[in-house]
Amino acid sequence: MIELIHVKKSFGAVSVLKDISLRVPRGGVVALIGPSGSGKSTLLRCLNLLTLPESGVIRVGRSTMDFTNGHQLPRDKDLAAFRARTGMVFQNFNLFPHMSVIRNVMEGPVTVLKVRPDEARQTALALLDKVGLRDKADVAPDKLSGGQKQRVAIARALAMKPEVMLFDEATSALDPELVGEVLAVVRQLAAEGMTMVLVTHEMAFAREVADTVVFMRDGVVVEDGPARQVIDTPREAATRAFLSHFHSGRLPAAAANA
Repeated sequence: MIELIHVKKSFGAVSVLKDISLRVPRGGVVALIGPSGSGKSTLLRCLNLLTLPESGVIRVGRSTMDFTNGHQLPRDKDLAAFRARTGMVFQNFNLFPHMSVIRNVMEGPVTVLKVRPDEARQTALALLDKVGLRDKADVAPDKLSGGQKQRVAIARALAMKPEVMLFDEATSALDPELVGEVLAVVRQLAAEGMTMVLVTHEMAFAREVADTVVFMRDGVVVEDGPARQVIDTPREAATRAFLSHFHSGRLPAAAANA
C-alpha cells in the first residue's frame, strides 16, 4: 500500500532524511519511533507530500510520485489528488474554529470531493458516532477537550475516504488522562484493517497495535522489525539506549530492562 524508495530530504545544509526505504503492506500498521530531530515527522510529511523530497520514489496505492534526479516536480492538481489518498492527523488539531464539529467533518467532502451536503452530513454523523462524539455534532470546537478535538480531527480525515492514515504524534499535545480516548480510536481503525503509519512516543501502544516498529535516528533507519521484538528485545545499542529513557510503567518489563 505504501512504499518509499531511496527518499532523501534536506533543509539547507542539514540532511534530515538520508536514503530512506520503507514498505507498508495493505492493512499494515507501522510505528515510527526515535528521538526528536530524527526525521520521523519529515518522513510522514513526505508521505503526504506536504514536504517534497529531493529524490526518491513515493507510492501510495496505485499512485506514484517520482522525485529522482531531473524528474519534473508534480503539478498542484497531481499533488492534491495524491494527498487525497492519505488522511493526516497532526499534533495540533487544526480544526476550523468558526465551524461546528459537524461542519468541520463535512467541509472536505463538500468542498473538495463535491459531495452533496445532505450525503456529507450523514457520513459525518456516522463518523462522529464512530469516534464517540455524535452528541457534539453542533458544538463549537472551543467547547471540546483536547481529546475530543483530536477525535474530531480523526473523523475529519476519515471523511475524505483515504486509503491510508498518517498520525504525527497525535497524542503529544494532550493531557495524560485524555490520551487513552484517542488511542482507542486508532486501535479500532487498526482492527478494521486501515493502513496506518504512526509517529509516536507511546511505546506500550506501539507494541500492542503496530505490526512493525521502525526506530530512526539522525535521518536513518537504525532498526526495524516486528513491534514486540524491537521494543522488547532490540538488537541495536542505539535502540536500547532510546527505550531506556521511558519509564518502566509505560513499557513491558522486558523492554524497560533491555
